[in-house]
Amino acid sequence: MSAPRDIVILGSTGSIGTQALDLVRANPGRFRVVGLTAGGGNPELFAAQVAEFAPAFSGLGEQASVEAASMACDVVLNGITGAVGLRPTLAALEAGNTLALANKESLIIGGPLVKRLAREGQIVPVDSEHSAIAQSLRAGRADEVRKLVLTASGGPFRGYTREQLAGVTPQQALAHPNFAMGKVITTNSATLVNKGLEVIEAHLLFDVPFDAIDVVVHPQQYIHSMVEFVDGAVVAQLGLPTMLVPIGMGLAWPDRVADAETPIDWTKAADWRFEPLDDEVFGAIALAREAGVAGGTAPTVYNAANEVCVEAFHDGRLTFPGIVATIEDILRRHDVGSSANLSVDDVLAADAWARDETERLIQGAAR
Repeated sequence: MSAPRDIVILGSTGSIGTQALDLVRANPGRFRVVGLTAGGGNPELFAAQVAEFAPAFSGLGEQASVEAASMACDVVLNGITGAVGLRPTLAALEAGNTLALANKESLIIGGPLVKRLAREGQIVPVDSEHSAIAQSLRAGRADEVRKLVLTASGGPFRGYTREQLAGVTPQQALAHPNFAMGKVITTNSATLVNKGLEVIEAHLLFDVPFDAIDVVVHPQQYIHSMVEFVDGAVVAQLGLPTMLVPIGMGLAWPDRVADAETPIDWTKAADWRFEPLDDEVFGAIALAREAGVAGGTAPTVYNAANEVCVEAFHDGRLTFPGIVATIEDILRRHDVGSSANLSVDDVLAADAWARDETERLIQGAAR
C-alpha cells in the first residue's frame, strides 16, 4: 500500500472543508492532514478539527492560509470563499503543490496571474461542473472538443418573471433546491452569478473560447456538466447532486476515492429535464461573458461588486434584481486595462475600487 497523501485544507470549517474531512475520516490510510486553516467564523469547530487531526500547521486568517498553502505537501484544497482565496492559490502554485481548487474567485479575479504560475495539470477543479468536465475530457483529445456545456439548477426562482423577482426575500434566495451552501454561494446560485463565474472559470481552466461554452438549465442536477465532441458525441458525468465526488477527485486526482458517494439507483424511475436559459430575466451569465471577454480586471470587478451587492441584499438595502443591475453599472464605470502585465497589486486595487464604488452606488440610490 502506498504512503498516505499529505493534504492541506484551507477553509476547513466551511462546506467544502468539512466534507473533505469526512472523506479523510473514511480513508485514514489514504490521506493525512498536515495543514488546516479557516477564516475564524467558527472557532469551536476549528479547534475540534485541529484536536482530531493534529496537523503540523494550523491557523486562522488569510496569512495562515498563505503559509499553509506553501507547505511541502501533495495537495492543497482551497475551500475558501471569496477573493481572499487569491493569495493562498498563488502560494500553492508557487510552492509546486497540486491545487484542488474550490475557490473559483481566485482563478476568476487572478486569471492571468494564476495561468502564468500553474504548470500543466497542477490545478484540479473541485467545482462540481468543472470536475465533471475534467472527467469527461478524458474521453477525447483537446482538438476533438466542440463545446463545453455547464448545467445549472436554475435556482429557487427558475421560471420567475422580472416582476416576480422584484419582491423576493433573502430567505427565499437561500432556499436552494438541491445544495446546502453558505450565504454568498447560495445567493449567487439564485441570481445565476455563480454560473456566470463558472463560465469564466471554464474558459480559464480548459482554454475554451467563450462562444464554445454553453449553459443549460437542468433542475435535478444529476448531470453535472457535459463535453460535446466534434463527431456529435456528448460525454457527461452523472451523480447525485452532492460535492463528495468532486472533492474526492480533487484530493486523489487522477485516481478515484472508493465509495465517496452513493451511486444513482437506476432501478427507480426518474424524469430529468433540460430547459433553455432565460437571459432576459437572468442577465448575470451574459454579463459575466462580457467581463470575461473584456479581460484585464473586469472579472475582478464583476466578482467584487457582486460580493458587496449580496451583503446589501441580505441587509435589506438592495432588491434582488438590483444585484445584477448594480454589477452592470459598476462594470460600465471601470477602466478594464490590459491582462498582459497584470500584478497582484493591480487585481487587489481593482477589487478594492469595485467594493468602494459599489457601496457608494448602493448608498446613493435605492434599487
